[in-house]
Amino acid sequence: MQNYDIAIIGGGPGGYVAAIKAAQCGKKVCLIEKGELGGVCLNEGCIPTKTLLKSVEILNTVRKCQEFGVSGVETSPAAINMEKLQQRKRKIIKKLTGGVAYLLRGNGVKVYRGSAAFVNKDTLEVNGEEIKAGSIIIATGSQPAKLPVPVSADEKGMQAPIITSTEALELTEIPPEIIIVGGGVIGIEFAYIFARLGSKVTVVEMMEQILPMLDEEITEAVAKMLRGLGIEIFTAAKVSRITGTKVYFEHAGSERLVEAAQILMAVGRTPHTEGLNLETLGIKMKGSAIEVNEHMETNVPDIYAIGDVNGLSMLAHTASREGIIALEHILGHPSRMDYSRIPWAIYLQPEVASVGLTEKQAREKFDEIKVGRFPLVANGKAAIEGETQGMIKVIIEPQYNEILGVHIYGPHATDMISEAVLAMNLEATAEEITVAVHPHPTVAEIIPEAFHAALGKAIHVL
Repeated sequence: MQNYDIAIIGGGPGGYVAAIKAAQCGKKVCLIEKGELGGVCLNEGCIPTKTLLKSVEILNTVRKCQEFGVSGVETSPAAINMEKLQQRKRKIIKKLTGGVAYLLRGNGVKVYRGSAAFVNKDTLEVNGEEIKAGSIIIATGSQPAKLPVPVSADEKGMQAPIITSTEALELTEIPPEIIIVGGGVIGIEFAYIFARLGSKVTVVEMMEQILPMLDEEITEAVAKMLRGLGIEIFTAAKVSRITGTKVYFEHAGSERLVEAAQILMAVGRTPHTEGLNLETLGIKMKGSAIEVNEHMETNVPDIYAIGDVNGLSMLAHTASREGIIALEHILGHPSRMDYSRIPWAIYLQPEVASVGLTEKQAREKFDEIKVGRFPLVANGKAAIEGETQGMIKVIIEPQYNEILGVHIYGPHATDMISEAVLAMNLEATAEEITVAVHPHPTVAEIIPEAFHAALGKAIHVL
């Protein structure tokens, strides 16, 4: 039997970060992974999706390059070579997963390849070998959720292929039309990808709005852009059945249907706990997720659950932070997880990013708020880049001008949101943002402009 201070089940962005930091703190650490290192994020989620989105962005740029004074491309229309795109995607994934393996090895983390199951609270079995650890961190991630509706072939025996995001990332041919069930981040990013590639796209979302985690004003702007690409969006629409190539759903009091040769299920993800043998330990569950406290600890002492498996915030960067919180608690530090300042990032063109409260949430929590807006059309760098669609919206409370929320729809939004996260973590006020000098010309100049607006009046817009 091998003995470790800490054993980590799962090598995604939660597990491998926790493993590296634990080893750097002098602990004897092992990590168990049955698939590829990097988890869903590097292999089936964040990285491959954004690789496709980058190719789509370049395609869009080339198609409008005459606006920038570049000529000649009109004689040979630009198009995506899906085979080459897939080759590039695989190359990037291989490089990044290889980098994770290198970091784990360089920090002295022992990696076991295989599935882990609990024997008791401090012992795991992996490939017939028992591993004992003082603390165990479960970081087994999630899997695509399935929509519980009847699926059947039509009268001709035809059934449209029903795929998840995993299979969608492997497509080598562009579907002529596709129905996407689910209007969250996964569904909307794929809707954008396929629409830009030339597919006829229909989105069916059960909630009242797509991207329900976002501020309503930002969501409306995004929906308008998507519809401008020809994407048909149905919200408050509940799918009832799938027959052949037809998706039937309830909408506005009646049954409707849409038809396509390809159907993508993007209704979220569910925690992956199968095979862990959790029931023998009496670990509390919250639905399909493992229940944890603010230290990431389960009801069983010295057993922790981080990332998608606890179902609290299914984002790669959340998992990494949770891994460090769990480790710090193991080391005896009173660290607590704070989900109020976790940023969202959605990689459309323009990008979308947000942190903190939406306007609706802020008004429900505070009697009064101040809201500042600034349009991208008034920003010089956005004009240079030809990306003037979008806006920034900031929300502050009136007494101390504390920052409650920042929402950006525009180029580089996913990079710029980090400034807002840092400011909120440091409890910066709106005034402190306005006196921080931002370089010119940059898109980031919209940030102080929006706070000027919230405090009274923006400078570069009437």
